[in-house]
Amino acid sequence: MELLLYLAMIPTLGVAAQWLAYRMGWPSILLLLLFGVCLGFFIQPDIYLAELVGGDAQKTGPELLFPVVSLSVAVIMLEGGLSLKFTELREAGSAAFRLVTLGALITWIGTAAAANWVLGFSWTVSFLLGAILIVTGPTVIGPLLQQVRPTRRVASTLKWEGIVIDPIGAVLAVLVFDQVLLHSNQADMGSAIWMLTKTALVGLAMGMGGGAFLTVMFRRYLVPDHLHGIGTLAVALLLYAVSDWLAHESGLITVTVTGIWLANQKRFDIEHIVELKENLRTLLIGCLFIILGSRVRVEDVMAIGWPGLVFLAVMILLVRPLSVYLSLLGSPLNFREQTFVAALAPRGIVAAAVSSVFALEMERHSEMILLPGADQLATVTFLVIVGTVAFYGTLASPIAKLLGLADERSNGILIAGADRWVREFAAELKSAGLPVLLVDTNFNKVSQARVAGLRAECVNILNEHARGDLPLAGIGRLLAMTPNDEVNTLAVRECRSLFNRAKLFQLTFSQKNDGGPRGLTRNLMGRALFGEGLTFSKIKEMVDSGAQFKSTKLSESFGYPEFERRYNKTAELLCVINGDGKPRMNTVDSPLEPEAGQTIVCLVSSVPIPADHAAGEKTKSTKNSPTENPKS
Repeated sequence: MELLLYLAMIPTLGVAAQWLAYRMGWPSILLLLLFGVCLGFFIQPDIYLAELVGGDAQKTGPELLFPVVSLSVAVIMLEGGLSLKFTELREAGSAAFRLVTLGALITWIGTAAAANWVLGFSWTVSFLLGAILIVTGPTVIGPLLQQVRPTRRVASTLKWEGIVIDPIGAVLAVLVFDQVLLHSNQADMGSAIWMLTKTALVGLAMGMGGGAFLTVMFRRYLVPDHLHGIGTLAVALLLYAVSDWLAHESGLITVTVTGIWLANQKRFDIEHIVELKENLRTLLIGCLFIILGSRVRVEDVMAIGWPGLVFLAVMILLVRPLSVYLSLLGSPLNFREQTFVAALAPRGIVAAAVSSVFALEMERHSEMILLPGADQLATVTFLVIVGTVAFYGTLASPIAKLLGLADERSNGILIAGADRWVREFAAELKSAGLPVLLVDTNFNKVSQARVAGLRAECVNILNEHARGDLPLAGIGRLLAMTPNDEVNTLAVRECRSLFNRAKLFQLTFSQKNDGGPRGLTRNLMGRALFGEGLTFSKIKEMVDSGAQFKSTKLSESFGYPEFERRYNKTAELLCVINGDGKPRMNTVDSPLEPEAGQTIVCLVSSVPIPADHAAGEKTKSTKNSPTENPKS
């Protein structure tokens, strides 16, 4: 019963920590580690597992735990590979390659030197720690990029570096451990090169073979759709285990290459596979950080003292900037972009898992390894994880905003459709201070939008590759406003990976959707925009008849009731913009109630203002008069 409760508590704590981090706007890994450390005061997983099987807590617990950790990391790396598109390499290829080669080498040497000089570790343990701390990882880079939304080139560079560097760091750590620590008396360059070559070849061959096998199976419809996701997972885990058996740590290369192969083939759609892996990744990250965090003893971290904080500062302020600026010298990235890359290198689950595995291995070979720092390897790694996540998670958004590489607020609006009235509505939103991007497949409509000073792209919103190329920095919501109700619904569905469901909107249906056999089910649809009956055709008819889009700032003396009376209650409220610039769309299910200080955007019919009302308005002081932006 106790085991059942423990197993149920871990995912619950993981999800709770990530939900709380989302609500508070904090990096989720910080709370996950905090929850894990707190759990460690009550339950130590090593001791608990050892008691269940009657073994030694120092050996039996980790031996039971780390195969599960390794397979979980394999799933996370597979999901990371599924997000890597070769199209991104057109902008990030050179920079990413430099970071994972020359940049990794500089980081390795710099970290090893800092560990030796600051922490007093032996050079062999320092080089092992340096190899482990090369990695950044998708578990921490991905959430921060979603939070910051930097420019496409910077985001692509960091994403490729974070995913590709993980297997490189793990393989390098294995090489150092095997050649320097275990065989210090007989290490030679030839055996090291052979081990590295063997690991790379096995990983690449197994990864490409697995990707090709899955592609053939799915393309020829040999596997039913409901087994695509779980089948990919099963094959990837098997390939990971076989690869690791053939060449230690080649499994991470295998699953990453498998994911990249599937992501870049054009034979079948993998969105449903990606969705399953994303859900698994979220669950596994929560569970892993809770479990691994609970293994960290606070007294061990405190025992490191000031040298640990100095080491952390050297990693953040010296080693990372030095590796980035030197490796990206002469690269396509400008100085501002290089600076942001230098200011973002948090460590994640791969560093935690690899350091814990090697800590266990050194405990097993304690009679052979009597080196300063060997017993503090995992503790220092967790200190770096917590410190880098806290530092970069707190400062990434302000730094990106300071460098002009991201809009921290994400108040912008992506609009699917570029018909005449949609362009006029978008122009009114832009005049109210909101970033707007229109997309449409009709080049003439897109050209007219550009002539009107609007950002517009001639792409199909339903095309996965086209969506991936859209400049979405500062964009936080979608308005699907094409003339076709089904296209609007599909656009909402396809953009769920870009925005939260609460930020997906579409026009109400031209014909009432009753959810029957001829209608669409509600779960496929976005939030119904504006008001009941305000369909595409209705709004077009109103605009053709002379209706105008108007933005007006409300005040204490001129609220929304006064606005409605001024326009004879012909105004249709479309959205409001808060004082902080955040827009709120009026919807059928949640009608807005505008307040003083907000700016309203309405569609107003051409009805003359009564003379007595107009005269009364002229007597108001200039200070209290509303600000309007009518569209001519």
